[in-house]
Amino acid sequence: MAILVDGYNVLYSVGLLSHGVGPGTLDRARTALLNLIASSLTPDEAARTTVVFDAAGAPRDAPRKLRHRAITVEFAVGREDADSLLEELIRLDSAPRRLTVVSGDHRIQRAARRRRAKAVDSETWWEELARRRSKRKSSPSRTSAKPAGPLSEEELDYWLDQFGTAPTVPSKPTPPPGAWKPPSAGPVSLPPAPDRPVELEAADSPFPPGYAEDLLQEDDLEDAHPPLRSRPQAK
Repeated sequence: MAILVDGYNVLYSVGLLSHGVGPGTLDRARTALLNLIASSLTPDEAARTTVVFDAAGAPRDAPRKLRHRAITVEFAVGREDADSLLEELIRLDSAPRRLTVVSGDHRIQRAARRRRAKAVDSETWWEELARRRSKRKSSPSRTSAKPAGPLSEEELDYWLDQFGTAPTVPSKPTPPPGAWKPPSAGPVSLPPAPDRPVELEAADSPFPPGYAEDLLQEDDLEDAHPPLRSRPQAK
């Protein structure tokens, strides 16, 4: 079943964006929404999903149509608004009975019902995505499916940071107290030294002539000027 999403309608309907925000926030919000949708749907569903945005807030030099994590993204370039592009996509769909249209706009909902497509309100669909994600987690989500109202700037930044950026590699977990640790290597036992030092003939010596004198000179220099120890870096 194909899914057609009114992108900005979802963001505004669930309170994740308010009108009058700058282009940078719009760009981050679009990316966050697309990442959230991709993480909520199966790969097959994502490949059959199209999200439509108005062209007014499109990135500069962005193509009219692109792919983001298997999701098709279309900007209503050359049109009055995204609604006209959504209506055309609904009209041109070859299997409208197998099409789900996500929008809270009554105009788009009527266009979907005329073609016998399934019209789903943006808030209802958003809550369904939240239920899907919660089923994949062992612990309940700390955030509600839909905010009570438009987010503050601080709350919006948190939401965008959660879904608008690439995931970071988790750090190495700290072992719990009492966890098994590999035994540390004990002192190495050396064979007892001989009662008398082994004397080598000059021909048997492995070192070049004057080697000992060089070492003595280096030791004297180190005693006079001990090496500097690097200061430990603050953690």
